[in-house]
Amino acid sequence: MKLVRFGAAGAEKPGMIDADGKVRDLSGLVSDIAGSVLGRAELARLRAIDPMSLPLAPEGSRFGACVGRVGNFIAVGLNYADHAAESGMAVPSEPVLFNKAPSCIVGPDDTILIPRGSEKTDWEVELAVVIGERASYVSEAEALDYVAGYCVCNDVSERAFQIERGGQWTKGKGCPTFGPIGPWLVTKDEVDTSDLAMTLSVNGELVQNGSSSTMVFKVPFLVHYISQFMILEPGDVITTGTPPGVGMGMKPPRYLKPGDRMEVSIAGLGVQRQVVAAG
Repeated sequence: MKLVRFGAAGAEKPGMIDADGKVRDLSGLVSDIAGSVLGRAELARLRAIDPMSLPLAPEGSRFGACVGRVGNFIAVGLNYADHAAESGMAVPSEPVLFNKAPSCIVGPDDTILIPRGSEKTDWEVELAVVIGERASYVSEAEALDYVAGYCVCNDVSERAFQIERGGQWTKGKGCPTFGPIGPWLVTKDEVDTSDLAMTLSVNGELVQNGSSSTMVFKVPFLVHYISQFMILEPGDVITTGTPPGVGMGMKPPRYLKPGDRMEVSIAGLGVQRQVVAAG
């Protein structure tokens, strides 16, 4: 299934994509694509519904973030060896974890705002994992039992805030609009994460062209690993790292400016299209 949230910001309704690619309204059946709706039992109930029996969403509706009420937005750093190299950092022996503020989450096509004082706002196409069941101390073998599905994330980052201002990376990762996710939450039964093409273009120029096949730590291990340090709740999002091609790694470095346009895609998970503006 491809699950979505559509409508005005702050008033999104739950939806489902039908066989013709149209959005169907699920609000008569569930209140949101969030929390317990992402569990195995509820997803099985939704999977049994004929999408054609549901009302169509209004034509041209905005896509919101594909998951609502995200409690924990966890990110994995340096999880592609070639991205670590372009960043001038070693491949870690264990996953590097940091948080993005849930308040930075926006829809896949919403405007990206450059923070006040920023000179180094950057892009990162990433595969995000959406948790479906409460997970604590889970094994790697059973980790995917706790996953609802996957979506596209642009892990927008301010490099000076992240690296040059002391402390942890969180400073440069959670600014408003720095977490577009969607357009779709694609359930795990439809996704093989072993080799997904991942691309990001800026103003029509392809700058990232990678694959999930080069991830250092794979999805099952990440879910297992993170669950050793914290409880993962339904609706939590883990964004799993980026392939090479970020602006920081270019020579000379290149960063986003107002008016830039990004197109962010992962095979089978949809496309994001964003315009950059001053915050």
